[in-house]
Amino acid sequence: MKLKVLIIGGTGYIGKRLVKASLEQGHDTYVLQRSDIGLHVEKVQMLLSFKKQGARLLIGSFDNHRSLVEAVKQVDIVICTISARMGDAMEQGRAIFDEKMVVRKAIEDAGIPFTYVSANCFAGIFVGGLCQVGRFIPSWESVVLYGDGNRKAVFMDEDDVAAYTIRTIDDPRTVNKTVYLRPPANILSQREVVGIWEKLIGKELKKSSLSEQDILNIMKEKDLAEQGVWSHCYHFFYQGCLANFEVEDDAEEAFLLYPDIKYTKMEDYLKQYI
Repeated sequence: MKLKVLIIGGTGYIGKRLVKASLEQGHDTYVLQRSDIGLHVEKVQMLLSFKKQGARLLIGSFDNHRSLVEAVKQVDIVICTISARMGDAMEQGRAIFDEKMVVRKAIEDAGIPFTYVSANCFAGIFVGGLCQVGRFIPSWESVVLYGDGNRKAVFMDEDDVAAYTIRTIDDPRTVNKTVYLRPPANILSQREVVGIWEKLIGKELKKSSLSEQDILNIMKEKDLAEQGVWSHCYHFFYQGCLANFEVEDDAEEAFLLYPDIKYTKMEDYLKQYI
């Protein structure tokens, strides 16, 4: 079914992929254009590119309630690229999730149909650097493991995240539910990601490790924004919070809902760096 889809954050890291996926799947695609976007030449060029591909631009801003209401009135579906809840997050990374929970509660209290997509770890941010914070290209020499490197996480190609997300918008099975993106082959530990890379390059990397206390000490030296990044690392790779639970009955797994989507396995993802 062809729908009118508004994407908020369409020039962002994942938002631009959602715009592309929505257009590819045949939906009338709208992108929220902030009034101050003219100050950012790259984002202007991206919006113009979307327009050439068939997307429509709607002026709106979070600072202007009326503009948002007018934009939302024109569409069937709104996709916001702000991520969902981490209820057990450390204080350093929790503030942003607490703010999002306020939005979630307002949506649910208002009776607005929703779908939350749990996208897990974006491959470009995590797998490219072998899960090392701030590294986006895999080393051919060495790697730092978090603890023993054996805690499982879930890694997703960003284009696959977008494809799965757009598929949910006209699927009654996803209404008022959380949809988890965690295909079995991509539930991996850091050590397994490193092992895949070593196999591809035919070479074993020199390994060192950071203990749990090392991470906590590093966080003390960082500003608030960086503390948030490191706290996520702590939860993912020391606590294994992304893969240490079973999907509940009131949630869905995208891998099972859409078996026709051929998702990217991390071995194939890492091949592009060779």
